[in-house]
Amino acid sequence: MATLIKIGNSQGIRIPKPLVEQAQLENRELSLEVTQEGLLIKPSKQPRQDWPEKIRLSLEKNGQSEKLDDDWLAAKLTEENDWEW
Repeated sequence: MATLIKIGNSQGIRIPKPLVEQAQLENRELSLEVTQEGLLIKPSKQPRQDWPEKIRLSLEKNGQSEKLDDDWLAAKLTEENDWEW
């Protein structure tokens, strides 16, 4: 459950951390959309959102017809400090 809180003359929403993590919203710019059911909160742009189309166009331009690795394109991006040398 999220709670509206007063922030100056505006209101903010307090979202529990597990929901933020599950929705992958941490440190992201958010887009707000009013729907018939309420308010939809989502990242402004998904990571690698336009990669498949850009790669396909590049391959076509260079006369290649490789199948794209959709699993790789859909893989979750990791934080810079999540790996070790």
